[in-house]
Amino acid sequence: MGRVDLKLQKRKRQKIRSVFWYLLVSLSALCTILLALRIYAQVLGPPSLAVSKATVFLDRNSHSIGDRFAEQRRYWVELEDMSPFISEAILAVEDQEFYEHNGFDYTRIASALLKDVKAMRKVEGASTITQQYARNLYLTHDKTWTRKAKEALYAYRMEVFYEKDVLLEGYLNTVYFGHGMYGVEAASRFYFGKPSKDLTLAESALLISIPKGPSIYSPLINSENAYERQNVVLTLMESQNMVTTEAVKRAKDEKIVLKNEEWKATKSVAPYFLDEAWKEAERILKSKGRAIAEGGWTIETTLVTQHQKVAEEVIAEWLPNNSLEVGFVSMEPETGYVTALVGGRSYSNSPFNRVTQAKRQPGSTIKPLLYAAALEEGFSPLTFLESEKTIFTYDDGRSKYEPNNVNGEFANHPISLAQALAISDNIYAVKTLEKVGYKPFRSVLERLGVKTSAQNSPSMALGTSEVTLKDLTGAFNKIAGGGLDRKIQTVLSIKDSQGEVVFEANPAERKDDDRVMSKDDAFILTHLMTGMFDPVFNDYAPATGLSIRGKQTRPYAAKSGTTNSDQVLVGYSPSLTAGVWNGYDEGRELQLAEDKQTTKNIWIDFMEKAHQGVSPEPFLPTKGVSGTIIDIETGGLAVSECSKQRLVYLKREDIPKRLCTDPKLQKQLVDDIEDNEMIEMDSDDPWSMFPFSFFRN
Repeated sequence: MGRVDLKLQKRKRQKIRSVFWYLLVSLSALCTILLALRIYAQVLGPPSLAVSKATVFLDRNSHSIGDRFAEQRRYWVELEDMSPFISEAILAVEDQEFYEHNGFDYTRIASALLKDVKAMRKVEGASTITQQYARNLYLTHDKTWTRKAKEALYAYRMEVFYEKDVLLEGYLNTVYFGHGMYGVEAASRFYFGKPSKDLTLAESALLISIPKGPSIYSPLINSENAYERQNVVLTLMESQNMVTTEAVKRAKDEKIVLKNEEWKATKSVAPYFLDEAWKEAERILKSKGRAIAEGGWTIETTLVTQHQKVAEEVIAEWLPNNSLEVGFVSMEPETGYVTALVGGRSYSNSPFNRVTQAKRQPGSTIKPLLYAAALEEGFSPLTFLESEKTIFTYDDGRSKYEPNNVNGEFANHPISLAQALAISDNIYAVKTLEKVGYKPFRSVLERLGVKTSAQNSPSMALGTSEVTLKDLTGAFNKIAGGGLDRKIQTVLSIKDSQGEVVFEANPAERKDDDRVMSKDDAFILTHLMTGMFDPVFNDYAPATGLSIRGKQTRPYAAKSGTTNSDQVLVGYSPSLTAGVWNGYDEGRELQLAEDKQTTKNIWIDFMEKAHQGVSPEPFLPTKGVSGTIIDIETGGLAVSECSKQRLVYLKREDIPKRLCTDPKLQKQLVDDIEDNEMIEMDSDDPWSMFPFSFFRN
């Protein structure tokens, strides 16, 4: 072998050694980098996959009625709760090797890099589902190398710590589908009006077509592009044997109905109510050491959708075409649960809630609460007071007050509490406050939950102290519930994003000794308020509910109130209480006849429709009272010679002993003679609860 050959071999061996050492160094460097990446990932730990999730509201029957969300509308669902076509479609179109690679598709990366280098800019992506998920969670969508490097680091950490199904589920719950919808569940409800688990192959393919470019492929923006993209998705699924050729053919022929308009309609369900439920949930969660800002809550509410629908319908029917505003709330006496709430004419124009936020004068609607104090102070339904023009002095004689009745007339003879409440006599009310005193009246208001800061004056008896409709209706609701302190509630239960129950209302835990009024007084007051609809009480003025009596098909206890700028009516059946307010936000005087009649029409129509299909219920008397047929004019026991007869419930010690024809009774209405026999109605007969004139007419 010559000298030249030896030199060539030597050089060859040197090159081989150089290449070997180069490869060894490179491999060592690569291993070092990979080890450093692993250490880096271990030190930092798993990246958080937490995202903001919409809080969902449900009605009493667990039907969705609305939601609250932060920046993104999203309803998180687990992978197994999605249609299987969804995951297959996304894998077919976005990442066919998802379950095989470790977060990066190197073949696609090499191809994309080549195109980017040729163009000298970022023109094509090769992101896997993991990388896209990382971008959705932590990064912007800018096409820069810096962002791409960060994306790769996040993707590596995610692949190290999380299972593939977790990553796929997360991606499907975070990807953007246009129109403010994030994740397949929100998108499915928005586009198709149903949960993602119910999507067909055709619907799934159409849905998965959108993320590539929501502004281009949304079927609401460009249906032609959307369905062309759907065909691409279906073809890819077929080529990967995810679905059969026959299934693809049926899917391409399927006529898809988009239901985004229905979705929009559901977002307008009871918006005022949802505001209150949100506030109550916030208070509840705070007491549990949680924050509502966590998101992802499922809040089951007390709303009865049928009641809400009826309320909105009757308000729309009777509210005149002007700027007259409305407040409406209904609730259950047994539980205190709010079943419907309308806080104004239009939530979009004014989210101000006229049920909970507006403080207005209730007018004569306050009188039942005054008479509740009177019953506690020894009054009875047959307590007679003179109704005549009267000037009241107060503040140690320094001030005077001269009330009038609505029509400017007076009875000019003694009338009973029962009649005074039915015809809403103002003189009787002020005299009652004068006899009972401010302290007992305020005590009743406080116990019944009515907040007022008015100064002591005789006008308090006529409802000049401002209150909220919520408080006022809640007070009536407690009377309807037999005097039990049933707090007003809008939330039944709260679950967190993991489905764990954080709060659950339990009516069984409420104690019957949580009482704000004796059950006998509550029943007597209830029966007195049925007189609003009974013409037997007519005097110088008619009973205040006669204008809507023709629509009445069952017993109601109620009281209306009128001021120059407010119309109020609150009343109840044994199972439902409703309160209505009408007026102008600026406090303008009510002058139009249609404005003044709106309140009563809304109230009676709601009560009748809400009870439709339910048999009339009586107000069942308590054991401490007895029903007696009384002559309204004298307060004596009724006989045939006395024409104005009515069933009145009294405590046994208050039952009169004289007949209505007794001449001495005409002179002294409250005289007591023990010789006359007491006449009682059969308390076991539920129909005895109806006023007699209810059947006569």
